[in-house]
Amino acid sequence: MKTKTTFFFTILFYANFALSQSFIQYYADVSNQVSQTNITNYLTEFENLGVKRRGTQPLENTYNWLRNKYLGFGYTVAQFQEDIFTNGGFTCKNLIVTKVGTLYPNTFVIICGHYDSIVGTGTNDNGSGVATILEVARLLQNIPTEYSIKFINFSGEEDGLVGSQHYVNSVVNATNPKLDIKLVFNLDEVGGVAGMTNNTITCERDTGTPTTNNAASNIVTNELITCVGLYSPLNTFLSYAYASDYMPFEDNNEVITGFFETNETTHKHSATDLLVNMDPIYNYNVAKAATGAMMHFAVAATTLDENDFLPQDAIHFFPNPVKENLYVNFGTQPANEYRIEILDIFGKVVYSNELQNPKQLENLDISNLNKGIYLVQLSFEREKIRKKIIVN
Repeated sequence: MKTKTTFFFTILFYANFALSQSFIQYYADVSNQVSQTNITNYLTEFENLGVKRRGTQPLENTYNWLRNKYLGFGYTVAQFQEDIFTNGGFTCKNLIVTKVGTLYPNTFVIICGHYDSIVGTGTNDNGSGVATILEVARLLQNIPTEYSIKFINFSGEEDGLVGSQHYVNSVVNATNPKLDIKLVFNLDEVGGVAGMTNNTITCERDTGTPTTNNAASNIVTNELITCVGLYSPLNTFLSYAYASDYMPFEDNNEVITGFFETNETTHKHSATDLLVNMDPIYNYNVAKAATGAMMHFAVAATTLDENDFLPQDAIHFFPNPVKENLYVNFGTQPANEYRIEILDIFGKVVYSNELQNPKQLENLDISNLNKGIYLVQLSFEREKIRKKIIVN
């Protein structure tokens, strides 16, 4: 829910500058795989789920629909986190899906948006943000990124950011050590207005208090502006962050940025917030921009071959996927001492072993690990090798 009020001291301006970011062809190739058909289908399905008010079956059905979408993209239940909270006497849920990073598994880039509505189906506010996040998640599922990504679908936004505030209080700050967040990228109402020329996306930065994170927010928002120009046909409009799910993070001194439609719909919070009153082509272009931005923020690989990131090509882990026994072929590596750790998608070490003068082929018993995606980290001398594995 966002209702913009422009105060006399608020200055909005178009931003046409770019930072020292280079165009990366692979990022463009992936962004160009955003599907107009998918975006329209997500919006249609979201609309058909009905009014997503707290305590209603349509809200629960939408949560389950989201889970099934992520599963269909190839994410596993082990990557899901269900953040349950009470909202007005009703039980509500935030859905968090984590994709582990290859170099910084404990530092997270969050892309988020709410899926609840208050009056009407909320197809623009915020089915459009949901559709964008889903398409980004689909495209990045098999692409290694240096930083971990959390795809978060919040409930309770329309009741005063209840879900995102609960997540910050009960997950971000309750984690020991506190969850390390690189930035939060929020999408709210990005569906455009039918019959209008929708060629500009508003990029939002932090201008409020605490002010200690404003400079960093300004930097990442300018990077976001650059990504829009590099990976989509949209223009950009620079504005301020307000009244959406990034605000509890902002209050928590995290770095935030966001997307919001520049042509603002008059149908929000009404029974006419429907696909027929939106511009799905605009939503498609927003998804392209968001995909390129997320690849930039999370530092995506430039090929689909994860081995490109291994500092020593002679070491191999197999089989992958694996069930009970993971083999490590040390090849011709000269080191005498190795440390092997396996981390789950939340960065927790679930397996650790020290190997002294290992044989060329070592067998690791991982039969106690649950099914899911893990990161194997092999440390020796001053080198580290990281490899994503799937346990099934």
